[in-house]
Amino acid sequence: MGQWVRLCSRAQAPQPGTVAEAEAAGKLFCLGNLNGELHALNGICPHRGGPLGQGVIAGESVVCPWHSWSFNLKTGQAEYPVKQQVRVYPLKLEDDEVLVELE
Repeated sequence: MGQWVRLCSRAQAPQPGTVAEAEAAGKLFCLGNLNGELHALNGICPHRGGPLGQGVIAGESVVCPWHSWSFNLKTGQAEYPVKQQVRVYPLKLEDDEVLVELE
């Protein structure tokens, strides 16, 4: 069981269809709002270190702004190349806070 830490307030969370960067415990996260449901991914693209939280949502994926690699917001799986993946972190809403679970 990991430690839950504050990622942002509900008011700071991205609107549906958008992503934002958030930092907690020295880690950068990509926080995406897919149809009203929040998802947290590792915020660094494995290709060249691009900022996923500055990308855009296309379908169910966030597209990295640097080289257009895309990762499913629910699973972290890349569309191409298929063997790439970013970590997905559990989230929960508690009062007016968005919390992320760290190891």
